[in-house]
Amino acid sequence: MKFPVAKTLIATATFTLAAQAGAFEQSRTAECIAPANPGGGWDFTCRSVGKVLTDLGYITGNVQTVNMPGAGGGVAFAHTISKRGDDSALIVAASTATTTRLAQGQFVGMDQDMVRWVGALGADYGVIAVSKDSPFQSLNDMMDALKADPNSVKFGGGSAAGGWDHLKVLIAGRSAGIEKANLPKVKYLAFNGGAEAITQVVGGHLDAFTGDISEAQGFMESGDLKVLAVLSEERLPAPLDNIPTAREQNIDAVAPNWRGFYVPKDVSDEAYQWWVETVDNVYSSDNWQDVMQKNGLMPFHKTGADFSTFVKGQVDSIKEISTEIGLIK
Repeated sequence: MKFPVAKTLIATATFTLAAQAGAFEQSRTAECIAPANPGGGWDFTCRSVGKVLTDLGYITGNVQTVNMPGAGGGVAFAHTISKRGDDSALIVAASTATTTRLAQGQFVGMDQDMVRWVGALGADYGVIAVSKDSPFQSLNDMMDALKADPNSVKFGGGSAAGGWDHLKVLIAGRSAGIEKANLPKVKYLAFNGGAEAITQVVGGHLDAFTGDISEAQGFMESGDLKVLAVLSEERLPAPLDNIPTAREQNIDAVAPNWRGFYVPKDVSDEAYQWWVETVDNVYSSDNWQDVMQKNGLMPFHKTGADFSTFVKGQVDSIKEISTEIGLIK
């Protein structure tokens, strides 16, 4: 009578060992591609998450950040598709800037279905900022100048022309009452990363920066940059709670920039699920919550199928906005 039980136990143990043997094991080291020069938002995402991955032991070796600027993220996207199709030790930093480029067809011959979307670990809200010596004291001052002359303010940001950083200004301008026909006339220069654009503003070569709070924070603390508005629903937590929102200035502009990752399309389901679960664990860790608090990241967390559905919806939404503003036909 005991033999069936013994056989069941043996079978169960054998199955468990087989499952463990077949379980996915991540490489000792990993690589995170930041599709821009050092100092910008994607670089921040790679380096910050990479440190947490190693500190918590999810990666036992190191996570190397590889900066791969070009085409507003397009170079990294194409590289991932064409050369790293099944690399399970690779993650690529992405954000709303990525979905914006995809929505506008800027990644020629490529779309969001050519990679697998892992998850997001927070939202970095947009800001519009000027140098400490700028004559603009508020976002309304700036918008009044643009309404009088759409060429009067020259902006710089880390996304390509027509990208998310560019769109932030146009969304604010549309809400402030700039004529629709004049929105495409607003001057915007693209740089390979937010830090490069801010340097141009601080040096007096550009009038204003449009980007994210994480890119601007160091320059704010040094006193070189003055943020006219944060594009969030409400003020950010301390120590950033002294920055007025655009909404407080009667300009209904909200521009969250999620921070997350995609992986190559052809990684195994087991490898993909490992990254999904790991991002979940990183997000809930005290280490990452501390990073979020110190860098102005607001709660925003989606992973796996939920995140993939969100990305598709955002691509569709940005395509609609871009068409309305006249950036795409």
